[in-house]
Amino acid sequence: MDLNADLGEGFGIWRLGDDEALLGLITSANVACGFHGGDPATMHRVCEGAARRGVAVGAQVGYRDLAGFGRRAIAYDFAELRDETIYQLGALDAFCRLFRTRVRYLKPHGALYHAVSCDEAQAAALVAAVSGYDYELPLLCPPGSVLAQLAVGAGLRVVAEGFADRNYRPNGSLVPRSAANALVTGPEQVAERAVRMATEGTVVAVDGSVVPCQVESICLHGDTPGAVRSAELVRAALIAANVPLTPFA
Repeated sequence: MDLNADLGEGFGIWRLGDDEALLGLITSANVACGFHGGDPATMHRVCEGAARRGVAVGAQVGYRDLAGFGRRAIAYDFAELRDETIYQLGALDAFCRLFRTRVRYLKPHGALYHAVSCDEAQAAALVAAVSGYDYELPLLCPPGSVLAQLAVGAGLRVVAEGFADRNYRPNGSLVPRSAANALVTGPEQVAERAVRMATEGTVVAVDGSVVPCQVESICLHGDTPGAVRSAELVRAALIAANVPLTPFA
């Protein structure tokens, strides 16, 4: 199983989350590329730390929305979103090259993540960006999403992702962040959910029903309360359950 987390989401003097601590616990880092968060110095620092620890670096691309942290829906046409995705990929890849590594996958962030789950035009723009930039790049995204379907149709590799620290609805979708019960904040509960995803391929929804959740990577948000403690417990619980931890890319 792969463990991923969103890193490098600070900007200037503002820091979000403990990137250094999380790099010691995860296997893949979704690094902000400067549009929803991050800046050149932050990308440099995180890519260096990831290379030093053998953590795979993925481009976490988002809407050009620093003020809204990429969580506001924005209307893009196909060409604009395609080109802004390529721009972000290239920026992060440049910092990876400094440390003799490269961007290993792409994951959309925030409002874009949710948009490409159901919006065919925006999903197609991401598929076109990846196909044009590097046909070997996997896409990390929700299983069964529109993005996953279009990517598979284009011959790209899709890696299904689950969220141990987010609540699920009975239909398998995430509870919106606007809802009071969107997050799972208890580290022990987060660890228990991660083990269930890895060993049984299921998750318990907010109504108590058991929902299929066959995933290759589990996300731990670096900006949630107790993120480092949750990551520590998740890693320890998966190892105790004899689940090998390794990057998918």
